Amino acid sequence: MKVKGKHIILSFVLLVTGFILALSYEITSERSSSLLPGFERQWELEDELRNQVIMEQTTNRKLQEDLRLYQSQIRDLETNLASMDEEQEIKAKNMLEDIERLRKLVGQVAVQGPGIEVSLEDADYLPDGANPNDYIVHEFHIQKVVHELFVAGAEAIAINGFRLSHQSYIQCTGPVIRVDGNVSAAPFVVTAIGDSDHLESALTLPGGVQQQLVNDEISVRIQKKNMLTLEPYLAESG
Repeated sequence: MKVKGKHIILSFVLLVTGFILALSYEITSERSSSLLPGFERQWELEDELRNQVIMEQTTNRKLQEDLRLYQSQIRDLETNLASMDEEQEIKAKNMLEDIERLRKLVGQVAVQGPGIEVSLEDADYLPDGANPNDYIVHEFHIQKVVHELFVAGAEAIAINGFRLSHQSYIQCTGPVIRVDGNVSAAPFVVTAIGDSDHLESALTLPGGVQQQLVNDEISVRIQKKNMLTLEPYLAESG
């Protein structure tokens, strides 16, 4: 078969066309592979943003539910307060008074009112050959007074100005004592706020604390006071 010139030209055209198509496909593939990571990152970013939006929406719904719950509880409290009868009001008032009394006892708040001052001093006279420790005020003497005053209903107590709390301790160190670590020397003045008549009577009962201290050669002096002020526990004294 004789190959004509037009066949050669056609073959050449087909060859060139095939080469161009192959080259175009390769270039297109390279571009797609270079652009694909960018598309993937964009998709991942959008997906992450969508997840964040979903999480925020979930959180908002939870907060709205909590808010509705709190609002409902407040309405219930308001309803209960509005419907509180006289007996319940008395109970609530008594509870508040008990809380205030406990705050005073533990020394959280300043206390002001009538009361007494109990002064304890070492013996004026020391017999020859006697042991000096038998004629001075010790911590157990002061503790007797403090305990009796608390039992008698004292609202607040201080020793030489140092307010006592429910955790206070009194320690004897020779001629001085430590009240919660604060050094204090004789005379020791125990100040108590409360019904002055009742507090004095509790100390002066026959055979009571005052008599016991006198028997231990301790000088005891009790004074009623119309108005006393005791600062909170560990407060700076003026």
